[in-house]
This record gives sequence, structure tokens and C-alpha cells, in this order.
Amino acid sequence: MSEPHVTLDPSGLDPVQQKLRGPLEDQLTSALQAATERVRAGYAGEPVEEVCRRLLDETRAGLHPDIAAGFNPDMDEFCRVAVAIVRGATS
Repeated sequence: MSEPHVTLDPSGLDPVQQKLRGPLEDQLTSALQAATERVRAGYAGEPVEEVCRRLLDETRAGLHPDIAAGFNPDMDEFCRVAVAIVRGATS
């Protein structure tokens, strides 16, 4: 599995978020990658839905509370990462 990456849709950002888009994407990506590693390391046969929820919780835990509160990722993409974790554990 390649490292997950967060890309923000510029059309959904206000002017301040537009200016901070690069650093914000970097911070979100870093939190997601760290969460992916923690969830992968702790994977013990849970279903994909549980892995997806843990991935989101772990990612938010790695962010500043204000950023975490406003982070609403594409859950289909998060679940793709969760599927990759589950498949990687079973292969």
C-alpha cells in the first residue's frame, strides 16, 4: 500500500484556508500516515468498518483540537485505507 495523502478541495475552502492549504494538507497527511502505522501495527482481525473508525479517531487524535474538529474527510477514501490495512494483514 502506498502512503495515504490528504488533498483538500480548494472550492470548499475559505480565503484563510486557501492561504494555509499546503501546510494544512501536510499536517493532515502526516497525522493520517502516523495513524495508519498505529492502526496497522495494532490490527487484530477487526472488520473493515472498525478499522476505518479507528483510523479516523487516530488521525484526529494526532491533530490540534481545532483542526480535528473541522476535519471531515472523504470516508470512502478512509475506508479504502482501512481495506488496505485489513488485506495487508491477511496476505
